[in-house]
Amino acid sequence: MEVKDANAAMLSNYEVFKLLNDLKEQRKESGNKKNSAGQQNLNTIMYETLKYLSKTPCKDQSPEIVTKFLKAMVPQKLTKAEKLQLLNHRPLTAVEIQLMVEESEERLTEEQIEELLQTISSILPGSPDEQGGVQQQEEADMVVEEDGNQMDES
Repeated sequence: MEVKDANAAMLSNYEVFKLLNDLKEQRKESGNKKNSAGQQNLNTIMYETLKYLSKTPCKDQSPEIVTKFLKAMVPQKLTKAEKLQLLNHRPLTAVEIQLMVEESEERLTEEQIEELLQTISSILPGSPDEQGGVQQQEEADMVVEEDGNQMDES
């Protein structure tokens, strides 16, 4: 096999996850148990990749969600690579957005970043653990602020 264009397209984690799961199902159905050393290495790579991706937000995504997300990102003036990173990583804070969007301080206002975070959290599914962690952090921040205000009044 020959690679004609190595950079023909970038794949999202969801697309890789779905592709590898489909290949895994095809192998189960074929029932071919004889594996060469190269095939065993490929099986290990597939297993490790699926294991990693099953712990990421892509496990809860679907083609409809990806399409809806990309349509919602059109007005944001982000590059394809930046949209892909947002889709793959599902950032929850402004700091995470700054790490994924090049020169975000110059390109995005605070309001645009908040709007971006709102769009991401409303369209892209997240794990309940992740949501709980954010909520706990917000509650902890509120407690610290309240304690700070009480100390100022004393």
